[in-house]
Amino acid sequence: MDNKDLSEALKKILEKEIKKFGSLIPKDIVTDIESKISPQIEKMIEQGGYVKKSKYENLERIISDLEDRLDKLEKN
Repeated sequence: MDNKDLSEALKKILEKEIKKFGSLIPKDIVTDIESKISPQIEKMIEQGGYVKKSKYENLERIISDLEDRLDKLEKN
């Protein structure tokens, strides 16, 4: 899941739930909550077997580099 997508989804959920208390809570609280909760949510998602798109792409690049190195070693 993309970082931006995860953050936006979290923000929308929090905004929806906090609107009830809108007059009591400052508007920037959603951003503060998002920055504090987002890392924990990402950890929970990863524990479920999912990774962020950027992490997946980095792992793909590393695997490709390692395969290239193995091919070169096998040729020598």
